[in-house]
Amino acid sequence: MRKKTSRPAAAKPFSREALIAYIHDNPAASGRRDIARAFGLRKNARKALNEMLREIEDEGLVSRGRKRKHSQAKHLPDTAIVEIIGIDGDGEPLARPQDWSGAGEAPPIVMLPERGGRDALAIGDRVLARLTKTGPQGYVGRTLRRIPHGPERVLGIFRRIKGEGRLIPTDRRVKSEFKVSQVDSKGARDGDLVQAEVAPGRRLGLLQARITELIGASLDDPRSFSLIAIHTNRIPVDFSPAALAEAAAAVAVSEPGKREDLRPIPLITIDGADARDFDDAVWAEADGDGGWHALVAIADVAHYVRPGSALDRDAVSRGNSVYFPDRVAPMLPEALSNELCSLKPDEPRPCLAAHLWIDDNGRLKRHRFLRGLMRSAARLTYEEVQAIRDGQADSGLGEPVIAPLYGVFEALDKARRARGAIDLDLPERMVTLGDDGHVDTIAPRARLDSHRLIEELMICANVAAAETLEKRQTAAMYRIHDEPGLEKLNELRDFLLGFDIKLAAGQRPRPGQFNHILSLVEGKPHAPAVHTAILRSQAKAEYSPDNIGHFGLDLPRYCHFTSPIRRYADLLVHRALIRALDLGAGELPKHAEDRFEDLGEQISATERRAQKAEREAMDRYMAAYMEDRIGAVFAGRVSGVTRFGLFVTLDDSGADGIVPRRSLGTRVDIDEAAHTMTAGGSVIRLGDAVEVRLRQAEVATGSLAFELLSGGVGKTSGNRKKSVKKRRRKS
Repeated sequence: MRKKTSRPAAAKPFSREALIAYIHDNPAASGRRDIARAFGLRKNARKALNEMLREIEDEGLVSRGRKRKHSQAKHLPDTAIVEIIGIDGDGEPLARPQDWSGAGEAPPIVMLPERGGRDALAIGDRVLARLTKTGPQGYVGRTLRRIPHGPERVLGIFRRIKGEGRLIPTDRRVKSEFKVSQVDSKGARDGDLVQAEVAPGRRLGLLQARITELIGASLDDPRSFSLIAIHTNRIPVDFSPAALAEAAAAVAVSEPGKREDLRPIPLITIDGADARDFDDAVWAEADGDGGWHALVAIADVAHYVRPGSALDRDAVSRGNSVYFPDRVAPMLPEALSNELCSLKPDEPRPCLAAHLWIDDNGRLKRHRFLRGLMRSAARLTYEEVQAIRDGQADSGLGEPVIAPLYGVFEALDKARRARGAIDLDLPERMVTLGDDGHVDTIAPRARLDSHRLIEELMICANVAAAETLEKRQTAAMYRIHDEPGLEKLNELRDFLLGFDIKLAAGQRPRPGQFNHILSLVEGKPHAPAVHTAILRSQAKAEYSPDNIGHFGLDLPRYCHFTSPIRRYADLLVHRALIRALDLGAGELPKHAEDRFEDLGEQISATERRAQKAEREAMDRYMAAYMEDRIGAVFAGRVSGVTRFGLFVTLDDSGADGIVPRRSLGTRVDIDEAAHTMTAGGSVIRLGDAVEVRLRQAEVATGSLAFELLSGGVGKTSGNRKKSVKKRRRKS
């Protein structure tokens, strides 16, 4: 019997002031659960608590750090040692404090505008600076003196220039090159990708670097782009000998045993043509009551990867697989990810499956999870499935298999639209490589109903997993998505005013509000900019054992269950289901939930690391693709307005680049809050159509630079100016 908890006798009445005081007095016990327990808050009061926490965070009264704990907002002293972490587009250094007591939260950024007559600061430099606070998380510093330090690591391309060795950094924030002497070159050849240490010394002329590692491929080989992203972001690629031995010793499951036999059911996998692993299969039929019975079968990774094993340790350190155009850095060895755990056609495979009964309005009526043995009837691509649906191809699967799946999709899509889940249209770029590894094409990836079919079935299975774990009172790793913060909503509100679109202030945001805005701009030239602005206003999704719901999908509970080959969060959910439903070996161990908070933070961080690496590799592929188009003119749209220039996205390829501020003339006025820039008498704003000429394509850093030829007309609306001024006065 569970022990009932009661409100502590000494607990104060819950209020905004009491909440702030509690967090200030209890920094070590200020997570949502701690606060709810201290004030005796029941479950139905959690939403009010979350809303109040977001409000005082936005106002800078408290800050949220590691393990989602809250603490008194930290402030830097008037004088502190800071380390240079980047160089902005105007060449000004950005720094962070060397000593930061923010209880795990991200340290504030310090801008260090440099004055003439002082040697330039570079990434890794440390200085003693006098600091002035400029906002809730911002500081401006003035350098007092430099602090000596040891060597810093730099990833770059080795070049021979007039017989002298040079290192060209691959990090676009590092603006300077480095000298490399013959004795320090480690035999590197022109074009080699290398790791080096920067030697300390005077800042007159180029700094000296010593090569410590020859990574390999030349920058002329596009396959080096993924290597750069992997090394820069320190993504693990080599598995431990013990993990490889465990994978090699794994034995395929060929008979059901205690599993349910699903082999007679014609389950199929539907993936991209370039998919490397297949971890989900689907099937559906009409249920006779006007609704649908669907089956979602997922590779049973928990059967092979047991808690505490070498495979498990390697998987959790990766957190997820990382996908590049030419390779994948997998979470599991290929003996599992591409073989035993991959649902290949006509091969018996163990699975964890969900029976889903869905009514004609897309509501999940009931569900049942099981451990089974399946055999995929076919491996189809999204394009093939859509062609079968549209009557343009015939595989014999149309009526018996494909048609019922679309029936389920139409019902689930109806439910999605009814609840108001945010429906952003942000096309994804697809790189096609030739046999020699060079880029053939880069184009937006087609968005088909077959993609949405799989998405909706996976979402439904994820909801069923979360409901099962909650009902069984078993630990769950939720996929959570918080509401947008006040500051981001204010920025979005100012931006939308420029298009005469009003976003109500003072109300709790709902996903349906954003869909209404998207419907207002549908088919209009500025629609892509509005989609992008709404995306930027949203909080980032995370993994956590504390459920706060998923704002974007407008769901009260949500887990990731459907991709355990490539996401560790899904493997945790599988283990939890096995424990909750007593489905055999590989369950979540006792007390494993004690580590869930730390695990949630870790796999959220590895997910961000993977996204960053994938984006950097794509940028380099794009720069290589555009390199022989320097001087060409392109149509595009403004995708960002910053103090150091305009970001432009090209219409045809989706390539992103910058129009540097210095190229726009001397009289440039920027309003970052309103996303506008005034230059040469023209007002340019986010989403405006522009014409640009490609001036530079730097493959090493993956950056493009444009020259603005035309674009930007009219003046900023009075409503927008008035709103921004009013908000600034309030601030």
